[in-house]
Amino acid sequence: LIKTLTASSSSTLDFVNGSSDVVFDNTYPVYLFKFINMHPATNNVDFSFQADTGTNTSYNQTMTTTAFYSENSEASGGGGIGYSTGRDQAQGTSFQQICDDIGNGNDEGCSGFLHIFNPASSTFVKHFISKVHGYHEGNYAQTWFHAGYFNTTTALTSVRFKFSSGNIDAGTIKLYGIKDS
Repeated sequence: LIKTLTASSSSTLDFVNGSSDVVFDNTYPVYLFKFINMHPATNNVDFSFQADTGTNTSYNQTMTTTAFYSENSEASGGGGIGYSTGRDQAQGTSFQQICDDIGNGNDEGCSGFLHIFNPASSTFVKHFISKVHGYHEGNYAQTWFHAGYFNTTTALTSVRFKFSSGNIDAGTIKLYGIKDS
């Protein structure tokens, strides 16, 4: 475990390298973020992330991504699986949505994980995969799968998580480093 951030009506949760707080370095080849009970203050919002390099704070790194989902309604009708063309990016710089249309009821929110591979590399692009389960505002259980890469050979130094609108009412994100041996 490297770091834990807990939301309390927070606009964003940011993991940032600092003088006494190293988030990414060459210690680990894989970094794992775990999202635990992320609850939005606003109804029908998307949970997303983006990264940055150096001391930049614009969170607009170029990425190419893919997205698909599975879902089933509370009423056991309308379940399915599909590719989401509107949730992927082709050399885009937007925040990557990793769980969509989350409700803000007390029984709604999302939990899951994001792996980023070799974010401190100054040689290769940075690949990532995520799996996030959420409760859709229309009473659907959804699981979202995303994968892609940041198209930069510059080391990543920060990652920001946020909802598409409103604050993160509650939730915890934990960052772990994973050794390859």
